[in-house]
Amino acid sequence: MSDRVKCPECGSHNLIKDYDSGEIICSNCGYVVDDKLPDNGPEWRAFDDEQRNKRSRVGAPMTYTMHDKGLSTTIDWRGFPYTHKKIDQIKALQIYNLRKWQRRVRLSDSSERNLAFALTELSKISMSLNIPKHVLETASLIYRKALKKRLIRGRSIQGIVAASIYMACRICGLARTLDEISKVTMMSKREIARSYRFIVKELSEFIPPVDPIVYVSRFSNQLGIQGRMEEIACEIVKKSMELKLTCGRGPTGVAAAALYLASILTGNRRTQREIAEVANVTEVTVRNRYSDILKNIDIIIWV
Repeated sequence: MSDRVKCPECGSHNLIKDYDSGEIICSNCGYVVDDKLPDNGPEWRAFDDEQRNKRSRVGAPMTYTMHDKGLSTTIDWRGFPYTHKKIDQIKALQIYNLRKWQRRVRLSDSSERNLAFALTELSKISMSLNIPKHVLETASLIYRKALKKRLIRGRSIQGIVAASIYMACRICGLARTLDEISKVTMMSKREIARSYRFIVKELSEFIPPVDPIVYVSRFSNQLGIQGRMEEIACEIVKKSMELKLTCGRGPTGVAAAALYLASILTGNRRTQREIAEVANVTEVTVRNRYSDILKNIDIIIWV
């Protein structure tokens, strides 16, 4: 508070503004100096960042999914001014030249063009895989780091883009496999895995292991099974993780075996082939993980 304002009770200048109650309070004696404090904030309320960005009227928020972070402007391609009246041919030509040079300035060098193309590909892949926005932002940031360290030189842009998507899914705990990304990007699984290992090594990023429980929820939705069966499968996976049965095992295979065992326990039996097709693993993998669980966990199955 300013030195001109002081508490009329004790003369202290240590005043606190309480915007929730609209009061100015003395911190020494607790006297309410003023109870009509104006609120200089917005008239709307927001409960998360997404609502705050949508309701704000100061422009679009900054995003890593655009090469200029969404901070530049774009000249409209339509030849109408703000009055919605047609303009003459000379002014239309001037606007066309301005738009052309403005587009060229935005992509002035090769790195900007590389980044613009890569981020466009990232957006296409994320839409095909139905990836949330925060995962796309993480993937865009990973690609920017790789581009800044000059890891793209001599390598396929599509491969680094696919690896960035997979790496972002791993960091954010989203259940997406290399097979799914390979199918969308039309690239080989081996090439994506090679690019993924390369950027993880060069960027020194910590990638947490994939939690099989995430795949349990996803596979159960695709199979249309009951909630009780999914709950039992999650408990089986948690017990397997405590006994370290998932170490060195693929999370999809563990989740598929847990669902198969849960289907037997609940009486809603599903075949190994059905679960293997949904999990994109072989029936042999389901049987092997199923045998490992039965050998190490005391489960009684009534035949």
